[in-house]
Amino acid sequence: MYIHLYNPAYIFYQPEYLVTDHNQALPAEGSDRNPQGEQNHANNQTMESLLNEQELNVDLPQAGEIRKGTIASISPSQILISIGAKSEGVVSGRELDQLTPAEIEALSVGQEIHVFVINPEDANGNVVLSLKRAQEQISWDDVEKLITDAVVIETKIIGFNKGGLIVPEGGLIAAVEGLRGFLPSSQIGALRRSQITGDTPEQKFQKMVGQPISIRVIEVDRERRRLIVSERAASAESRQSLKERVIDELQEGQVYTGRVTSLANFGAFINVNGADGLVHLSELSWDHIDHPREALEVGQEVKVKVINVDRDKKRIGLSVRALLDDPWHARIVKYSVGQLVEGKITRLTKFGAFARLDEDVEGLIHISEISDQRIEHPKEALHEGDVKTLRVIRIDADQHRIGLSLRKVDSAAFVDKDFKMLTAEFDAEEEDSSGDSPFDPPTESTEEN
Repeated sequence: MYIHLYNPAYIFYQPEYLVTDHNQALPAEGSDRNPQGEQNHANNQTMESLLNEQELNVDLPQAGEIRKGTIASISPSQILISIGAKSEGVVSGRELDQLTPAEIEALSVGQEIHVFVINPEDANGNVVLSLKRAQEQISWDDVEKLITDAVVIETKIIGFNKGGLIVPEGGLIAAVEGLRGFLPSSQIGALRRSQITGDTPEQKFQKMVGQPISIRVIEVDRERRRLIVSERAASAESRQSLKERVIDELQEGQVYTGRVTSLANFGAFINVNGADGLVHLSELSWDHIDHPREALEVGQEVKVKVINVDRDKKRIGLSVRALLDDPWHARIVKYSVGQLVEGKITRLTKFGAFARLDEDVEGLIHISEISDQRIEHPKEALHEGDVKTLRVIRIDADQHRIGLSLRKVDSAAFVDKDFKMLTAEFDAEEEDSSGDSPFDPPTESTEEN
């Protein structure tokens, strides 16, 4: 067989048949092998896999997130920062103006830095970033850790107002730059307080500006940008050794009188016999509260119950709620299993419907208790706002749960109970009516002539 090795058409249409040795030959006639098809199939698989892999590996920036990037360039009008996703973000305009000359001078090309994503894509297709907001978010994260760990911070007093001193929060933590903590007069240490003289804030505090001070963070409220620190809390004896001694003595179930030392979004720290324990937000009250300041204030004395002692992690769990009467018990005393009640449907979920029985009492109608017929979702039989007669089938006082049923309203199993309840209601009505004065017929009056 004669093969045209240099036939351009042959080379273009049959690339897999190119040979470099005269001993190579075409596949035998009638063979099932299809090299071209196999190669095209392999190429298609490779391309598809590559595209899928690239799609999975693209980490697109999201608004509000903090990312680590590398500075690509710095100019008077903008800073370009590589943040992955095969794109660069820009810090410009107002976000650039917020940086001080010293902060800009500290930046350099190739430096890794945290950035806050303001807009993943503006009208010009740019990822808009902020350095200042990233610093601030990280700073608040750091101070929340400081209050949890009860860290003592060495810093300096940088100012004052009529209520106390102002200190730069977290002097030993570079990430906390920009946040300022307020030290109320009541939280100044005894030694420093003894040196206060004069009547005006300037006379009392001006000479303290620039002095070193040891402080502890005692209250953090990120939303209100409120940061309270204390010198008194930092000047106590070795807190760790004291806490270890107290933990050895504490027993779950005991009740103590403690003092509120600090407040955070997630709860309140209360000092018990010299060691701080945490009252989680959920353990402050039976009612819903958004922040501990709604129930407590720093310095307040309060009774607490020890609900958990973790001697390995040196943690004390406390509760204020456990010492308060549970109002839910008083609200459900008028309900009993088997009772017929009227409820207003408030929410529908895939597993059932919630019905309000009273102002502060809700029960659950499980999907299996809605209808005798099988339904896929409660909306097939109920709507929000519907008022229905329901039967109480379960009461769990500890978990604050009431189980209700719609399909058992007419159940024969509760005939006797329904009859007794109707009889009791009838008797009560009879007793009420028996107290009325009987009707006296009018007396005839005679008129004398």
